[in-house]
Amino acid sequence: MTDKSESAYKTIGEVAEILRLNSKKKGVFSTHTIRFWEKQFKQVKPKLLNSNRRYYDQKTIDILKKIKFLLKDQGMTINGVKKILDNPNNNDTLKLDEISNNSIRTNNFKNKVLKISKIVKNLKNYK
Repeated sequence: MTDKSESAYKTIGEVAEILRLNSKKKGVFSTHTIRFWEKQFKQVKPKLLNSNRRYYDQKTIDILKKIKFLLKDQGMTINGVKKILDNPNNNDTLKLDEISNNSIRTNNFKNKVLKISKIVKNLKNYK
């Protein structure tokens, strides 16, 4: 990923990488999930520029992080997430943002620890 400032718009591929939306079959970052979420959640509004290419600002990326956290990590339904996002009186918004950001970092850390433990296990079995 290129080194862009926080305020710069990101492409859909860059957002998929930020959210760690991996395609299990191809091993690349999957963008179809983001396109699906655009249809489901009115809060996700990318800018369409340069022959309908999608570009996302930081606010939209934060909403996508929250959606991913609630759907994937918390196991909520799409309707449940819609209720949370549609509620203007939701006092947990800041807390959810913080939790979803930490969750993405934790998943990264967890994956690295798992890889290291597999390497150690293989080294022990190699003797």
